[in-house]
Amino acid sequence: MPTLRQLEYLATVVDTGSFTRAAEQLHVTQPALSHQIRALEVALGGPLLERLPRAVRLTPTGRAVLPHARAALAEAERLHAAARRTAGLEEGELEVAVVYSVSLGVLPPVLRDWRRLHPGVRIRLREYAHADRLREAMAEGRADLAIGPAPTGWEGPIRELGVEEFTVVLPAEDPLADRPAGTVGLAELADRDWVHYAPDNGLADLLDQVCARAGFHPRAAIRAEQTSAAPLLAAAGLGPALVPADIVPAHFEGALLRPDPPVLRTLTAYTRTRPDSLTVAFADLLARRVRIGPEVSRRPVPDASG
Repeated sequence: MPTLRQLEYLATVVDTGSFTRAAEQLHVTQPALSHQIRALEVALGGPLLERLPRAVRLTPTGRAVLPHARAALAEAERLHAAARRTAGLEEGELEVAVVYSVSLGVLPPVLRDWRRLHPGVRIRLREYAHADRLREAMAEGRADLAIGPAPTGWEGPIRELGVEEFTVVLPAEDPLADRPAGTVGLAELADRDWVHYAPDNGLADLLDQVCARAGFHPRAAIRAEQTSAAPLLAAAGLGPALVPADIVPAHFEGALLRPDPPVLRTLTAYTRTRPDSLTVAFADLLARRVRIGPEVSRRPVPDASG
């Protein structure tokens, strides 16, 4: 199989009209150049060049091969240029996989800033309801970067981004809504029916775990498939909801209370292999945007939820 080097040598000999001048331009010895041309001729099954006393002339086979050689060299240069532009964050595409809560809360301002900073680099987003599905998708090669709770048993690079804080949502008219401290112990809500999550939504596991720490199992008034529906259902009076603080709209009509102790979850970015420059740049921007929780009573929940 011809190599790009051999094709380059052929095109240079033709362009300069001389093995001597071609060798000088390529910074190789003339014997090395001749050897590569002979190897190319062997690979293609016939002579490509006729060596005249003062010039070099293409054979019929050489005339047929040369356009393809030039096309291959041009394509290789385009490939190298694309790689350089990607390394320079000028253009390319990055496939990012996330759990739902990240795509609703943390990610939108990151994508806005990324678009402003790197308009030529497209983002393809894949969303998963549970961190286990996210991990499986990443292991199967469906994305370049995964963002979610730390994956159990992951052998590739993992970068801790920061802490995601959760809030309890209640109706604005709830008796607990006007607390001066703005906090609530989950045990105080043990006798309530909750806005829970569907079993395939990873936040269902999280809610069960933190309520178990508080000494009870949350009864479900309703189970939401979509994470974004939970705060709306809670504000409508169907029961308290535990949601990532970042997904709550700025002008939300419900009451937001901080659990005491806080409910926090460490977010990570992980890849299968050492990340390239695009992936690192995106993770850097993401890390600056992740909400950092309070320094006291920081007890992240188990990293198995979505």
